[in-house]
Amino acid sequence: MRVALTIAGSDSGGGAGVQADLKTFFRFGVYGTSALTLVTAQNTLGVQRVELLPPELVYQQIQSVAEDFPIHAAKTGALGSAAIVAAVAQGVERYGIHPLVVDPVMVAKGGDPLLAPEAVRALKERLFPLASLITPNRLEAEALLQRPIPTLREAEEAAMALLALGPKAVLLKGGHFAGAEAVDLLATPRGILAFRAPRIPTRNTHGTGCTLSAAIAALLALGKPLEEAVAGAKAYLTRALETAPGLGRGHGPLNHLA
Repeated sequence: MRVALTIAGSDSGGGAGVQADLKTFFRFGVYGTSALTLVTAQNTLGVQRVELLPPELVYQQIQSVAEDFPIHAAKTGALGSAAIVAAVAQGVERYGIHPLVVDPVMVAKGGDPLLAPEAVRALKERLFPLASLITPNRLEAEALLQRPIPTLREAEEAAMALLALGPKAVLLKGGHFAGAEAVDLLATPRGILAFRAPRIPTRNTHGTGCTLSAAIAALLALGKPLEEAVAGAKAYLTRALETAPGLGRGHGPLNHLA
């Protein structure tokens, strides 16, 4: 049995965060463990409240899991503060957690920032150098690089610029770009590789980033090479969007059992 760890926030609506990650791990036959960073009161209509957990408690959760389970891969999601980022980085370094997928949850769907500037700096300085892969969307990439990325041509340059921040690879997701296809760009020191899938016309998109990064982490835990893990995760995400159950009155969740 392979084991994956998610270090992320709780979504009471179950569509994103730790809940989505654990469902995704289960779908791939990977045993899921977790370290909560924050708790939200949340549904498909939005986030009503957020409470950050103490950084020392976040670290202790990582410690508890790492001292008892073999962690074959891990992922991070919403971290909330610079102090929590530092605690996570400390735990990852202390226990040699690898491979690590970092989903830099920084910008809400509407464009509102979710991390203070000092937390963004901590993410770039402390966690990116430990990451096997980071998975920003266009809005997050723009915030990280402090420049607009209007098209896929600029996205290729942006992906390489993000690679220079220290991660071993970058997956710049294409959901926020225009076009009939959703094109994700994987940047490694070897160059750029594009992963394409039909764009699914649906309002049920809550938790897409969490689900994709969790699927990549699960496949890495199973020993798949990075490119194969990205391809398999993207195919899974497409099926999850196509078969979304239509729950809730807002941006509904995906079908994590797809």
